[in-house]
Amino acid sequence: MDAKLSNSTRRLLLLVSLAVAVGATAGGAAYLLIRTISFITNLALFGKLAWGDIPPLADLEASPRLPIAAGAGALIIATIAVGVPIIRGHGIPEAMEAVLRNQSRIRPWTAVAKPLSAAIAIGTGGPFGAEGPIIVTGGAIGSLAGQILKVTPSERKILLASGAAAGMAATFGAPLASLLLAIELLLFELSMRSFIPLVVATSIAGGIHSAVFGTGPLFDAPAHDYAGLDVLPLYAVLGLASGLLAVTIARGLFASERAFRSLPIPIFWHPFIGSLGFAFIGLLVPRSLGVGYAVIDDVLAGKLALATLAAVLVAKTVSWWIALGSSTSGGTLAPVLLMGAAFGGLFAEIVDRIAPGLDIQGGAFAVVAMAAVFGAAAGAPLTAMVFVFELTRDFEVVLPLMLATVMSALVFSILSNETMYTEKLSRRGIRVGNELVADALRTTAVADVMNRLVDTVTPDDTVGDVADRITRGDRGAFPIADEEGHCLGLVTRSDLFSHRAERDASVMEVASPDVVSIAPDASLVEAMQLMSEERVTHLPVIEDGLIVGICTRSDIVRSRSDELALERLEPGWLAPVLQGDNRPGRRVLVVGNRSLCGDALMAAIRERIDRHPKVRFHVVVPLPSGGDLTAARERLETQLGLIEDLGAAASGEIGDADPVAAIEFALRREPAAGVIISTLPPGRSRWLRSNVPAGVARRVGLPCVTVHDLENQPGE
Repeated sequence: MDAKLSNSTRRLLLLVSLAVAVGATAGGAAYLLIRTISFITNLALFGKLAWGDIPPLADLEASPRLPIAAGAGALIIATIAVGVPIIRGHGIPEAMEAVLRNQSRIRPWTAVAKPLSAAIAIGTGGPFGAEGPIIVTGGAIGSLAGQILKVTPSERKILLASGAAAGMAATFGAPLASLLLAIELLLFELSMRSFIPLVVATSIAGGIHSAVFGTGPLFDAPAHDYAGLDVLPLYAVLGLASGLLAVTIARGLFASERAFRSLPIPIFWHPFIGSLGFAFIGLLVPRSLGVGYAVIDDVLAGKLALATLAAVLVAKTVSWWIALGSSTSGGTLAPVLLMGAAFGGLFAEIVDRIAPGLDIQGGAFAVVAMAAVFGAAAGAPLTAMVFVFELTRDFEVVLPLMLATVMSALVFSILSNETMYTEKLSRRGIRVGNELVADALRTTAVADVMNRLVDTVTPDDTVGDVADRITRGDRGAFPIADEEGHCLGLVTRSDLFSHRAERDASVMEVASPDVVSIAPDASLVEAMQLMSEERVTHLPVIEDGLIVGICTRSDIVRSRSDELALERLEPGWLAPVLQGDNRPGRRVLVVGNRSLCGDALMAAIRERIDRHPKVRFHVVVPLPSGGDLTAARERLETQLGLIEDLGAAASGEIGDADPVAAIEFALRREPAAGVIISTLPPGRSRWLRSNVPAGVARRVGLPCVTVHDLENQPGE
């Protein structure tokens, strides 16, 4: 059976098998992390031995136990960070850096050091979440599997993302959101090769969560009714306000990190200073300590008064800034969710007091604000929508949640260039893409970009003749073709000048007979891979044994022009009305014959200039494969000069021998208002009159005029 499977299928099956192991291991790591946090919290802050759910800290008594435990925990974390620096911070930027810079390699010790340090930080009162540490832990497990076995860096990235998503799914019971987070922040791609292992690992880890922690939602959203369109404007306003809060949260974190970096003391002591800061705030507002799951439940249930909500929002935000800015170990998701929930509840209370008749339901606004604030600050609005929905299972609030989240993301994108996950990477000179787009190199065929005008040489040409052509700058390499068009070899600049052959020697003596070629239906990615492996810059394109084109690195680079054209503004129907006489002239494509200078063609051009004084012309000269490019360039320059003498702007190029193909190729780069076609060389004008206009109308949909200039074409 293996013999029938392609290599890509076998690699996918290997990834799926590894994803099973990675998902199960990451799920186990998540279980150990939660239980370790519970154990350390009970021991450090309550003085008892317990192993179970994380105890709430809202009712923690004010005592010296908190700052002592926080300071001791910070020193332990700082000691661990000396040997494993990656544990500093919230983890997601470090995982992203491993993908973008280190070929998805994470040191094995990270899988132990990160969850241990995070458990210590959270267990001693740190205002953090567990998602950042478990993402790094799961990612390290996946990366380790990809380092032990023989895989490609791309496959290792998939395993890293699978482990990260699995860890998050096992921690929060939100497999869909975990999947999206890995795609948006780690994979930077979406393909079947990456998607299938990712789903497998996440599903297994989600099953572990259900088996260990239960199947219910993490937070209990109160029952409420969604009124419909009459309430959506309020949620839109909430989204705008949440965007401002997200900007404040992110910029405050950046400022805190800058402040700690500027301290004139070693970084070893920064976590200790940060621990004293959040411990002092925790003595005043205990609800700001720990992961805060119980506090979020209280906010959603409407149990907190207006003043308490404001205190929780301010205390949690400031303590998180201080703690995370000090380079200790902790996550961002749970704290930001609590900030968003408190802000949403606060917003609902204020609106209800201003307009009590609106019957505002604070729980719904708190749920929506959770997604809106986190989605904007993290730069992952889609993940935030799905994540909050999975955590609450509150379907009634989906529509306002979607609206508020995108409004918040809009505000954030206007006011901030960096998210809380990308700012650290940006400072290190790492550019993070924020868009998932189709790779044109994978979807574009070689035939779409290759040069069909293959400038070839014959076996009878001499070394001196070809060297002169290369010196003139015609090409850097020439395929050697026989009369039927079969490719016999390829001669390059290095072939000519590295061999000490006489000028009158046959070019076949220095050419390489083993030609690296490619098929016209191959993708540009395949072409690039072939060029890289074989260390060539020119690929003859062979179809049915005949050379039909040549693809160079420059052609591949130019393929991006089609993508850029999709972002180019088009005038639209109202442009003539809005622009008046200042609108740019129309562009007319001219497909010329070999003479290019006949009276009929010039009359057609002059007619359009008279009709539209600002008209622009682009001339394409069709040339058969192997034609004389030097003479064609001279004819093109003559034609452009004649058009400019008439007072019109003109540009031009040498195009495909097929006029319709030449038109399509030129129009892909810039649209035109019409086409003028003059006759081809002798013997072709009858074919031209009967076929080309219909072909143009059918294939490119432009008004077409065919002119017949037979004065310089004897024998027609």
